[in-house]
Amino acid sequence: MRVVFMGTPDFAVDALSALIQAGHDVAAVVTQPDKPKGRGKEMQMTPVKACAVAHGIPVFQPVKVKEPEAVDKLRGYGADVFVVAAFGQILSEEILTMPRYGCVNIHASLLPKYRGAAPIQWAIINGETTTGVTIMQMDRGIDTGDMLMKAEVPIAAGETADSLHDKLAQAGAKLIVEALPKIADGEIVPVKQNEEESCYAKMLQKSMSRIDWRQSAEKLDCTIRGLISWPGASCMYHGKTLKIWEEEAVAAEAMEAKEAGAKAACVKPEDKQPVKWLRDSEPGTVVCVEKEAFYVQTGSGFLRVTAVQPEGKKRMAVKDFLLGYPVKAGERLS
Repeated sequence: MRVVFMGTPDFAVDALSALIQAGHDVAAVVTQPDKPKGRGKEMQMTPVKACAVAHGIPVFQPVKVKEPEAVDKLRGYGADVFVVAAFGQILSEEILTMPRYGCVNIHASLLPKYRGAAPIQWAIINGETTTGVTIMQMDRGIDTGDMLMKAEVPIAAGETADSLHDKLAQAGAKLIVEALPKIADGEIVPVKQNEEESCYAKMLQKSMSRIDWRQSAEKLDCTIRGLISWPGASCMYHGKTLKIWEEEAVAAEAMEAKEAGAKAACVKPEDKQPVKWLRDSEPGTVVCVEKEAFYVQTGSGFLRVTAVQPEGKKRMAVKDFLLGYPVKAGERLS
């Protein structure tokens, strides 16, 4: 098929590469304008543009794709279908109906759940165990079009938004290659979304980064893993920001068992110190410090923190962090 591919971030690159490898005629790639990045504010290509340039595919970067000049340019490509993956602009009805097979979107959730801008992150934050990708026939709504194909992707224990992003990008790439010939042959029966099952994955905000230690350890674990790339999850330690990179939720029963096990393992008191932790502490209190981790009291259970990033420093393991920051039981993380 003759394809115009519309996408911008890393998530879309796998799909573009798969379409090229499958032998589709990618007439053009439409992506967001280049933006300055880094301390030097140098202009950088979007990941999708970099892929297109590497394959010698023409690139179109409209500031507003709905402007008449942009619409005329899109029409000139004579595409059979527009494939869209995290493009970042809303398409007009004129664009949606322009190709013979319309516009199909690769969405990173099992619609109708998690419509919107951040489906990967919210699936992690909400503690889902399964998500996936949906190939959808686009309409004027936000991820409301008819569903064409789906593929489920399990969410592993300890999965972060970053690792899940890569899995879904690969799943979406595979699925769009399967879908296009079936669309052309009329083999797919579109399925309408059940509005009663829908939910919206709203855009992430920087304000979400502050950890509320009053929440349960399980909830904080999901939130930290969901916000891992941006905005991250952080607290204040001695007046400076401390980002939490790696952790795990630990139930109170597990702490009791840990202490009991340590005591039982001591043949002589001098051989090994039993694990001690502060009971009945306020949320945000460090209750136990080990060589490679420290434990923080939450609203329910504890968070065992194993990798952090102090303000102005690089990410590091807690065992290295403790060399310069002697965290003690009883200290508070605000």
